[in-house]
Amino acid sequence: MAHFPQHPGFSSVLRLIRLQGDIADLEIEGEVPKELDGAFYRVHPDPQFPPKFADDQFFNGDGMISMFRFHNGRIDFRQRYAHTDKWKLENAAGKALFGAYRNPLTDDEAVKGQIRGTANTNVLVHAGRLFAMKEDSPCLLMDAETLDTHGYTDFGGDLDIPTFTAHPKIDPDTGNFCGFGYAVDGPLTRAARYFEIDPAGKVVRQANFTVPYYTMLHDFGIAGDYAVFNVSPYSSDWSVLEQGRPHFYYDRALPFYIGVMRRDGDGSDMRWFAHEPSICGCHVMNAWVDGTKIHLDLPVSSTGSLPFFPEKDGRPFNPQEAVTILSRVTVDLASNTDIVESVTQLGQAPGEFPRIDDRFAGKPYRHGWQITYDFAKPYNGPAGPFAGVINSITHYDLATGKEQSWWCGPDSALQEPAFIPRSAQSAEGDGWLIALVDNHLTNYSDLCLFDALDVATGPVMRAKLPIRLRQGLHGNWVPAAKLTAAKDEAMTLA
Repeated sequence: MAHFPQHPGFSSVLRLIRLQGDIADLEIEGEVPKELDGAFYRVHPDPQFPPKFADDQFFNGDGMISMFRFHNGRIDFRQRYAHTDKWKLENAAGKALFGAYRNPLTDDEAVKGQIRGTANTNVLVHAGRLFAMKEDSPCLLMDAETLDTHGYTDFGGDLDIPTFTAHPKIDPDTGNFCGFGYAVDGPLTRAARYFEIDPAGKVVRQANFTVPYYTMLHDFGIAGDYAVFNVSPYSSDWSVLEQGRPHFYYDRALPFYIGVMRRDGDGSDMRWFAHEPSICGCHVMNAWVDGTKIHLDLPVSSTGSLPFFPEKDGRPFNPQEAVTILSRVTVDLASNTDIVESVTQLGQAPGEFPRIDDRFAGKPYRHGWQITYDFAKPYNGPAGPFAGVINSITHYDLATGKEQSWWCGPDSALQEPAFIPRSAQSAEGDGWLIALVDNHLTNYSDLCLFDALDVATGPVMRAKLPIRLRQGLHGNWVPAAKLTAAKDEAMTLA
């Protein structure tokens, strides 16, 4: 009989789902736009067995992939576990064998040296397969239609590194999948590699570089011909793992860095621009080139924004300092000093999980969206992580500086949105925003569709699930043309 921990990471608003299945033709409130044809994929951590440690982190759960298939004015739902090596070994044993988050020292002897990845952070269709991704392990390939797992890939031996990106960018001009792996020389190492995978699944670019200190290199941006990396002072060392403490700590003594290198080079031109006193920014909205300057837009806070990664000096988590505000970090490649030129606040509404119209990745852009925190609004649901404050979606018009928001109500919370263009030719921002709204009182989730440039009006459609999905991490919309290619011309990756 399974007995899961009852601390907030496993109960209340984060209670487990562990449900695999299909629902044909979801109940709809409103109307599904007839022209909308494609699938929305997202993933959440969902451990199949009670963890070895009762204080295990939310981020350590097995990846559960959800697919919402839009076609002919209806939506079908499918959900499956990503069958990672970890999932298969534990499923065969009937219990957890792998230990604490990012700590191989805590694993059962029977699985020492095995790939620990959970494929629980992001999902995206590329080169005929669904990529299920987590940054501490290789890329897991799945079938984009059935969600069957094919297994890990090293792309025919061309990408010989043990880690993979959780936040890829698709170059809108070439269709290349742009990503990176960090800690490529083993746990806690500073070595990293940038890579690009073309639409046929061939690794066409690779460049090695070294980060200023070991860090959670979670996201990055492309800016024209450049790759741009944001380094926040989350770090670690072997004493942390040996003592069984959380993998990362926040070290205020470390600078914040922006790294810039050419995408077509070998990494030797990497340049690190420091900013002190340090700030913290994990997720990137976008980046672009402006003459000799590089702009990187991302939500930043004055200290660590993740309470489950404690301060190195032991001070308590400070929620006021942890509030993230959309900001623009600018560096000048013509500068004689390796110092960040400026950090400028862009938004007023604090928030996280930034998204754009991905057709403008790496280019000057106007529109962005985030989950935002309206602290003045009431909340009636149970307490717990991700509850209460992630209560709004905000559209940022960066040309006018105007913001508009929609509040999901006192009983609910939001999950990360994604943008869907109305057509391949439509103007930037012309389309829909898609996001899950979780009602913490009824315990149902609705998949909601918004007019992307008029989110304040609220959902134009709700697809109603008879369950509440667990808080997810990231996801993406895939148009039908890509799904057809994945089905009819799926490549074979070894």
